[in-house]
Parts: sequence; structure tokens; C-alpha cells
Amino acid sequence: MKRLEETWYQSKLSWNILLWPFEWLFCRLAQWQKTKQLKRQWRAPCPVIIVGNISVGGTGKSPLTIALIEILQQRGYKVGVVSRGYGAKRADFPYQVRATDNDQQSPDEPLMIVQRTGVSLVIDPNRVRACQFLLANNECNLIISDDGLQHYRLGRDIEIAVIDGARGLGNRHCLPVGPLREKPSRLQSVDHVVVNGDSEVDYPHQTNMQLAPMGWYRVCDDQFIGLDAFSKLSNDCEIHAFAGIGNPQRFYDTLSTLGIESVEHSFVDHHQYSALDFAFFGQTSTAIVCMTQKDAVKCKNVAPENSYYLKIAAKLEDEFIDQLTLGITRILKR
Repeated sequence: MKRLEETWYQSKLSWNILLWPFEWLFCRLAQWQKTKQLKRQWRAPCPVIIVGNISVGGTGKSPLTIALIEILQQRGYKVGVVSRGYGAKRADFPYQVRATDNDQQSPDEPLMIVQRTGVSLVIDPNRVRACQFLLANNECNLIISDDGLQHYRLGRDIEIAVIDGARGLGNRHCLPVGPLREKPSRLQSVDHVVVNGDSEVDYPHQTNMQLAPMGWYRVCDDQFIGLDAFSKLSNDCEIHAFAGIGNPQRFYDTLSTLGIESVEHSFVDHHQYSALDFAFFGQTSTAIVCMTQKDAVKCKNVAPENSYYLKIAAKLEDEFIDQLTLGITRILKR
């Protein structure tokens, strides 16, 4: 699988062109599924914002979702969130995530979002059922769907597609030849394209997002340590960077901008950590482990005491925020 993913982000097609018949089949099945879902589409009695992407792998949806929740809450909206709940170890859907849950009760990204924002969040692979449960059990007047751009059964009022500025759309082919779930032309029909980081490519309806480090927190007890204080703490220590996210390189690049050199430990997205992952240097080692907040929600009981996660925040353009809130106002007036 890793070899295949490497071909997705090469400038020229290589052996993966042999998979073109499967790409053709994937596109036909996706279109059939889309048509089928649109015929049975359900619309919520309040505005629904979809935050998703047309490619697989991490693009920065979760930081954007957190930023939107906080912005809209500050403007007086009672925001609710629905999520597929990828990696959930339960089958009793729909389920409302609690901030006190552990990684066995709730999956990493929804749990992180709830702990950061206190929002009402329901997980269910069936997004329509998740929305109905959310509205029946919470006071919400606006719903954000974390991912779900291709879940056409759920009606939507605003679509936001997120793109990794560094990796872009790869070779611009659909699965399995490339990383795309839908063709690049899909971006023409969304309301906003949010590009995470710098990009040399211009996209339709584009706005830019930058992820800014806010500070470090100790994994075991959430004790805050500022960026400068962590730099002094980690001076002359061996730093081990753990990343079980869609694009680990983004985390490593962030560490480099902070002047932190590290030994990199990459895992698959949503990796379920155990003590064995940290056993190579032991609990008494002077080494320091650093990780993302998404990883930290799964590591409180297994990571060494000297483990820290980096809290980041999405910085959005004012024009995008104004356009989004204006769009919501117009929807509510209708």
C-alpha cells in the first residue's frame, strides 16, 4: 500500500497506470452511488455545513472544523457536529461523544473535537441518523458534518473542501491510480476550497489556512508548557516524534519550524497505540516524546510520563469568515 501511495504524488504516472481499469470502475460506482443517494436525500431543519475533501489522507479537516465551531459559537450559534466516527470500537450507533470518554469509548478525532470545544457531537456511519439523533437530544440551530462530502444522502447548504497545500491533488487521478475520491472538477461545485498551507496551485473559490502552534501539553495530565519553555526543556534531549495521522510529514515539518530535531516514528492514520510502541526507550529514559493532539487522546495511559502533544490552531482569512457567516444568515432568512 505504501508503494502505491508514493506513486499518487509523483509528477508522472508509473506502474500505477496499470490500475486504470479499476479507476474507471471506481468512478462509475461512485457516480451510481451518488445518484442513488441524491434521490433519497434528507434535509435538516437547520443549516448544514459539510467540511470534507476529495482526496484520501489528512488534509487538515479537523483543525478547520474546530476553528469553525469556535467562530460560530462566538457569533451565538448553537453548533452541533456529526461524524462518521472512523475507528470507533462500538456498534451502538448513533452515539454522542463525551469529553470524559477514553479512546475505547470514542474515536480519536471526534473525542479531540469535543475536548477542545465542548460541542455536541454524534458519531454514526449514517450521517442522516446522526443528525436526527443530534437534533432530538440537543439544542442546535446549525450542524457541521466533519467529513461527508461524498455522503450525498445528507442534504447540505454549504460545502467546504479542504486541500493539503503541499501535496495538492497528487496526480489528479481517482482511486486506485491516484488519491482522489472524486474528480478535480468536483471543486467547481463546492462553496469554498480551503488550502491548508502554501500552494503553488490556484483552486476555484480558494481561501488559505495556516496552522499555528499554540503550545505544548503533557499527555498524562494536560499541564501546559509554552513553546519557549518546551524548547529549553528539550534542549540536549533526544526527541522522538510520534505521528499516527493522515500526513505525518506535516507534523515533522512543524517541529522543524520550531527548531526541533527529532527521531520520526510514523504510524498509519488512527493507529491504536499500546505501551509496546514506547517500550524501546523505557519509562526512565531522558528522551522526550512529542506527538499531535489527535494521537494524545489515545496515549494518556500508555505513553511515558515525559510525553507532550502540540496544540495547534487554524488561522483563517477574515474574508472567508465573513462570506461564511453571510451565507449562513441568508440560509436562515430563507
